[in-house]
Parts: sequence; structure tokens; C-alpha cells
Amino acid sequence: MRHLNMILPAGIVLLTAVLAGCGSTQVINKDASMSAISAAEEAGASKVPSASLYLQLAKEELENAKGLVSKGDKDQAESMLLRAQADAELAIALSHGDADKTEAAQAIERVRQLRQDNQIPQKGISQ
Repeated sequence: MRHLNMILPAGIVLLTAVLAGCGSTQVINKDASMSAISAAEEAGASKVPSASLYLQLAKEELENAKGLVSKGDKDQAESMLLRAQADAELAIALSHGDADKTEAAQAIERVRQLRQDNQIPQKGISQ
């Protein structure tokens, strides 16, 4: 019982120190958002109308997050960075989808052309 009386206060002090340390060291990481925006630009999102909208939103949200950090509002800045990252990733997906549609349309056109080019006149075949 005596050991319990000594361990319990020590545990509470240790737990309090850990929780206080975790709460005060919030780090704002904008690298993920910036990387997603760069990837969207490289994927050609600015050339796809629907993707371009989300890329622009992501850029604006990144700028807003920078302003929030300078004001000391880290929670709002973190939320804004997450939104920027999500919008940039959506821009990537939309630009890939558009590229896939274009590629599929080109493939269909190639197949049509091949079918047309390879039609052999069928002379003398009765039905």
C-alpha cells in the first residue's frame, strides 16, 4: 500500500508533464500542401478547367494559412493547410481523369481509323 501512495503522485506528475509538453509544441507543416500544389501543377491541372479551379483554391488557402500563422492562429492555419492539400489532390485527380478521357477518345479514333483502313473489298462473295 505504501508503494501505491508513492507511485500514484509520481504518475500524475509524469502524465501532466507529458500532456503539457504535447500541447505546447504544435508545429505547422506546410510542406505537404506545397508538395500537393506542385504536383497538381506538374499534372497539368491549370489546363483542365475543373482542376484549375481547385488548384487556385489550394493556392489561396495556402496563402490564407500563412497569414493565420503570422497572426498566431495555429489551429486555423493547420485546418487551412489541410484544405489546401485536399483541394490540390482533387485537382490532380481531375487532371488525371481528363487526361484519361482524352487518351481514351484518341484510342477510339485510332481503332475507327484502323477498321476503315483495313476494310477489304469483298468481290464475288454471295450471301
